[in-house]
Order: sequence, then structure tokens, then C-alpha cells
Amino acid sequence: MKTIIGEKLGMTQVFDDDNRAIPVTVVKAGPVRVIQIKRPETDGYGAIQIAFKEMSADKAVRPAVGHFAKAGVAPHRHIVEVRVDDPDAFEPGQEINVGDVLEAGKKADVTGITKGKGFAGVIKRHGFAGQGASHGAHKVHRAPGAIGACATPARVFKGKRLPGRMGSDRQTIMNLDVVQVDPERNLVLVKGAIPGPKGAIVVLREAVKAHG
Repeated sequence: MKTIIGEKLGMTQVFDDDNRAIPVTVVKAGPVRVIQIKRPETDGYGAIQIAFKEMSADKAVRPAVGHFAKAGVAPHRHIVEVRVDDPDAFEPGQEINVGDVLEAGKKADVTGITKGKGFAGVIKRHGFAGQGASHGAHKVHRAPGAIGACATPARVFKGKRLPGRMGSDRQTIMNLDVVQVDPERNLVLVKGAIPGPKGAIVVLREAVKAHG
């Protein structure tokens, strides 16, 4: 599957031929380098490791320096392993650009880590309405309310919507329209929002369930 790693730069808008505004997210995608090839006969499955965002060897741990050196590539900050049907179609050190993976008019799946919100209550986390603010109610307006059960089952079921850590989860947005691809500047514009803040690392793939 064609895959590339990128950095989310932010959102803007472009206009189509009918002068309608299209909200897009700008991603600096690639170039990435192939640093390892895994084959079914040696590793049990076919895959490649791709690396993004070159860094100084002084900032990399020694095992990572050796791993990159095997492929003849300088250390990079981010590594993603991608399953492929034909590992022999790639070679260590090969460079993959955004133009090799995505093209305008097609669809893409984007995976990233959502913004972390910290510890959140049920209103922010789950959209609860809250409790009444009149008729003698105490200061419980944002409290979840009673969650207890009777003697049977005498416990709270797993999965109940309660306060807790919100965000910072891996999320994939599927079937996003690829509006523009600029191979010279390694930029891709996808319609709509994608997970993460500005500067977040995201993985872009050809849509696996593309339709329409």
C-alpha cells in the first residue's frame, strides 16, 4: 500500500472552478527514505520501514544510528512500517516522494494523534447536558449524577461514560479528498480536518475503502 509520512502545517482554503471555498489541511509530506525491507522468507511477512525528517547523528541513540547506517541513510526522527505485497520492488535508501503516493482527485486515509485535552468531565468528554441549576439544586451542575446499581450486579459496568483523560488518541480519518499535490514543495492539500495540532506527524495512505 502506498504510504508516506508528513507534518501537519495547518488549515487554509482554496477555491474550485465554481469559486466555492474548500477548507483544506496543508501537509508537508515526505520525502521519506526506505531504511529496511522485510520479506516473508526471513521475517514472516512483507513490509518496508520508511523514515521521515532527517536529524543529526549526534541526537540519535547509537542503535538507531547503526540501523540507519545499514541502509546508507542519515538518522531520521520518525519511522513507520508499511505492509507491502512485493518487498523486492523497493531497495534500502530509496527515496519516496508525495507525487509517488498521492494525486489530486483521488482519496486518502490520514492517521494521526488527536489533540490531548487532559482530564475532562462528562460534559466536555461525552456531551452530557448537566444537571438543573434551580429548584434547590446544590453545586452539582456539571456532575455526572448517580452511577450505582442494585445488589445485582453490585458494580459499575466497564465502558460507562465517566470523567477521564480525553484526547491524545490514535485516529484515522478515511476517504478524504486530495485537492492538490505539489511534488516540488512536498505539499499535499486534503479536504477537511485531520487529527492533531499544527506540527503533528501524520501518516497518509491511499484510501483502502475509496468510493465515489
